[in-house]
Parts: sequence; structure tokens; C-alpha cells
Amino acid sequence: MFQIPTLNSDILLINFDSPSSPSININLAKNLSGSHSHGWGLGWYPGKQSSAMVIKDPAARGTQVFTDSLTDWSNFRSNIFFCKVRGADQGYNQAETQPFTRSFAGSDWLFMHNGDLDKQALTQIFEGDIRLLEPVGGTDSELAFCNLLAHMQAHGARKLAEVDPGEILSWFQRFDALGSSDMYLSDGQTVCCFHGSRSPKSLYYSRLRPPNNLHVLASEAIRVAVDDPRDAFRTALVVTSTRFETGDWVEMQPGQLILANRGVITWDSSAGGASWSVRPETTTRPLTGPAGALTHQTQAQVIAGAPVIQEFVTSTRAITQTVEGRSLSYRLFDVSHTTHYQYSEPVERSTHLFRLMPTDDLIQEVVHSKLTLSSAAEEIQYEDVFGNQSVHCEITAPYRNLSVTATSRVKIYQAPPDDHGIALRQTSIPLIWMPWQRQMMLPYLLPPELPESQLRELTNYAMSFVERNDYHLLRTVNDINLSIYKDYQYVPGSTQNSTTPFEVYTTRRGVCQDFANLFICLTRLLSLPARYRMGYIYTGANYANKIQSDASHAWAEVYLPYVGWRGFDPTNGCAANQDHIRVACGRNYIDATPTSGTIYKGGGAESLHVEVRMAEVQGQ
Repeated sequence: MFQIPTLNSDILLINFDSPSSPSININLAKNLSGSHSHGWGLGWYPGKQSSAMVIKDPAARGTQVFTDSLTDWSNFRSNIFFCKVRGADQGYNQAETQPFTRSFAGSDWLFMHNGDLDKQALTQIFEGDIRLLEPVGGTDSELAFCNLLAHMQAHGARKLAEVDPGEILSWFQRFDALGSSDMYLSDGQTVCCFHGSRSPKSLYYSRLRPPNNLHVLASEAIRVAVDDPRDAFRTALVVTSTRFETGDWVEMQPGQLILANRGVITWDSSAGGASWSVRPETTTRPLTGPAGALTHQTQAQVIAGAPVIQEFVTSTRAITQTVEGRSLSYRLFDVSHTTHYQYSEPVERSTHLFRLMPTDDLIQEVVHSKLTLSSAAEEIQYEDVFGNQSVHCEITAPYRNLSVTATSRVKIYQAPPDDHGIALRQTSIPLIWMPWQRQMMLPYLLPPELPESQLRELTNYAMSFVERNDYHLLRTVNDINLSIYKDYQYVPGSTQNSTTPFEVYTTRRGVCQDFANLFICLTRLLSLPARYRMGYIYTGANYANKIQSDASHAWAEVYLPYVGWRGFDPTNGCAANQDHIRVACGRNYIDATPTSGTIYKGGGAESLHVEVRMAEVQGQ
């Protein structure tokens, strides 16, 4: 019976969100028990290329100066790093030392294995695989590597993202029955990490996020530091068999498989695969009538081959169900927004601008709305250039206290899902704009005025989402939305109105306004028009992802070609839906400020208090 020997080797994976140059120092002990030598190997993808570079020494002794000097080498910069320490048996040569690399489907693949498999049983499994995938060395690890690529060949897939994760898990489980099978596999984009159920060692993983990503990770086997100034704001996923002294580490479960891309776990077998993002289907559906389906007369004409008369519903409110027959209903809310001003001295003259009335459009209906001031004022009601219902007031009578109350009753209609199967509704980045479209959208395409170095850093951050999602538009936008929710801390009072998106990016904290501004900045850097949206969010329901706010809420909207403006709420990691009441929008916070004004005479010290109440009306 095959006996699993003791393991002295350690394997390490670092997966960054953008190319980085970590300092990796290998600790080669002078005395080591067992049959292993002090061999080591390191693999990475220089400059985000599809070709990998591997350096290794199967019989190293003493301190390694070469690995210390790698950080000074311009090509030592990558999203993915594989490292194996003490990874060669006595008598191993260069061909048998890990990590292994092989060219397949236009890319170099990297593989590492920490453990021992029954080579005789593995050889029987490998029988029938093509000759181009025969091992170069004589190890069980490389034989398993070739077998994995043979599975890719059999599935007609060119990269891991094209294969169902459950299928990939079954490949590793087959090895798991043959011995200890801690394995890493990468195609240069996606990384697979499998922890065998019979492994003598544990595997741990952790995400490094700013500012804690600059902490040194040290163990008996290896020392890792992100000390390049260019990498100060990188995030990374680290999976290792060596327990580092610092950091928050999660121990992998036996038989667990995780898939990662650009520093984020995209699928986890222990979580039921819930985090896997499946590419949405893009099927073109027929135009529908008010009931969401073709009429009987139209269906008969289709069958008979007669000319088809199509009905277009121009108001979303008239659509009561989806194509599949699912009912679409509306929700009714009462909203009250009161702002109290108090001054130490009488205010003799002031002007104010209020944007407190909800917008009325295809999916939101304002049943009634009223604005009340505690002081007499001369008012002008109008629609501003962004389509916001605005009221300009001038108060000339002295006052010490001023209360502004807006009350509204609003219906939010449930809209049918968007159909992205039509060719003009683009699904890939970069988007193609007609010249007149770009001209009209220019105010929503310009990022904030920041130093060029900061915009470059934010552009690299934005592109990490694009590349992680294979340039797919909706998946990229959803990933940005969800990542801000997961990676950034909601801390009231931690920022000001003047806080820039770059400051939010570096500190990884803020409030809804800051997260909306960062989302807008990132999408604009990807040439996606985005605007700032102010409104309210209903938090009365017991939803775990609804962050309470004591004032108005803020989120962002992205314009999708031939679809329209669609809302994304990075504070809560969700799309704007029937919990969101839309009030004002603009290029930024200033364009959509709910209340603003100027005091021309008097006033002194000012105190401000805001009360927002939102309740759902039932049975209407």
C-alpha cells in the first residue's frame, strides 16, 4: 500500500490585483532532516505577458543572494508568483524541480505540488493522454500536471475560466485518492489552489489589503515583503503551507478548492461555489406587449408566416410581468427629509437651493411632493440642467432658526431585466461610442482633477477589474461595486466633502458619498459614463447589506449604450433597486447637493441637524 512520506517542502502563491515586485527571501537552513535537499524554485509572468519565467536551483546550499537581488530586476514584476522552498529530493535535477511550466493554448501554465502521489496508479490514469503532454522529468508531480492539461484539451478549453469549477474540482479529487495532493495551477490569469484531504501539512490563505499589505510576512522558510513604493496600494491573495507569524489567516479545509483572479477569490468549493461569477446569457428576446409576451394574434401570424405587427410598450409602468410570466409589482414609500438650521445671530439675508423632490420617470412615480419652509421666502421652482426638480429661495426677513421639510409619496416600479443580447447593447470593454454620443457624455467621462500619478494608480486599479473579468462590461462593473463594499470600511466622520477618490482608495474607508465618488472615478477611467446620484434607501427591512444613514444616501449610475442609466450602490454592494428612491443627480456631489445656500449678512455660528424618515406604505 502506498505510504505518504513526511513533507519538508513549503509552497507559496501570491496573486496581486496589479503587477507588483515583492521581495521574496528564501531561508535555507543549514541542517535538514529527511531526504530533501535545499532546492527551491520561483515562477512568475513578467510584465503581464502570457509567457512565464521560472528560476530554480535543485541543490542549493547556504544563503541565496540571487533571490535577494530579484527585486532590482525590471522583469521581476507580475500578478502571479509561485514559490517552492526545499522542494527537491536528493538527486533531483533541473527538469524535476518545481515549479513546472508548460505551454498550452497560447499561454505558459505554472504548476506546483506539495506532496507525494502513487506514481504507479497515476501512470495508469495518464494512459491515453496525448504525447505532446508527456512529462519531461520523472516525478509524479509533473505527471499530474500533464494530466490536468490533458483534461483541458479534452474539454476544448483554452483557459481555466472556460471550465466549470466543479469539473476542475473533480480533476483534483481524482489525485486526492492517490496520496497527498496540495496543488497550485495557473494559466496566467486564474489560479487554482487545492488542499488535499490526505496532506500531512495545512494550507492557509489571507488577503493583503492597504495599508496592512506593507507588513512583512516571515516564517522559518520564507520572508515576503511588498516594499516597492509602486506597490503601496496593492491587494493580494496569499496561499501558503508555511504559517506566517503575522496576519489574519484562514486554514483551508481538506478537499477544498479555491479559484482566484487578480487578488480575489472568485470561487470556493467550501462555500458551495456561491462566489463564482457566471457569464450571463445573451439571448435576443422578441419585443413584448403590455403583458410581457407576444399577443395571440401575433403568435398566429408568426406561425402562418404572415407579416408581424409588433407592439412597443414605452412606459415601464405598463409592463406587469416578465417574458417568463413573473409578476412585476410596485412599492409605495413615504419620505420625510427635515433640515434644521440654528444661528447664534439673526440672519438678515440669505439664498438657498433645494433639491429634495424625487424624480418622476419610467420606473419612479411621484404621487405627491411638498416643500415647507419655516420662514417666508421668494421662491423659483424649475428643472435644472441635469433634470433635477429644484427650488431657489431668497429670505430677506431676519431669522435665527430655519426648518426645511420635504415630504413625498413615491411609487417604485419593478422593471423587467435588461436584455443584453442585442448587438448594439455592448457587453465588452472598451465601449465604442459614436462621436456625438461621446460629446454628449463628456461631462460624465472626465475623471476628477487629480495629479497624474494618482490617476495612473487608479487606472491600474480599475484595469485589474477589467482583466479579472475578461473585459466583460457588466461583470467588471459589478465586481467594482462589490469589491468596494467588501474591501472598504464604512466609517462615519472619517472623511469630508473635499476627500478625493484617491484618498478613499489609499485609506480604504469612507461613507456612501466617498464610495460613490470612487466608483465614478474608476468607471470613468474605463471610458464608462458615470454620474452621482443622491436619494434615499429603505433600511426598514432586515437586510444584512443595507447600511443605515442618518441623512440622504448616495450611489452611482453608469450609462450603458442602448440600455440607459443603471444604478450601482457600492456602499451596500448591490444594484440600485426598489429600496432606492432617486432624487437628484449630476457630475458630482455639488451638482446633486440636497441643500445649499449663502448667507449674505448676519448668522454667526451655525448648527445643523438632519432628520430623514422613510416608511413603506402597505395595502395601497
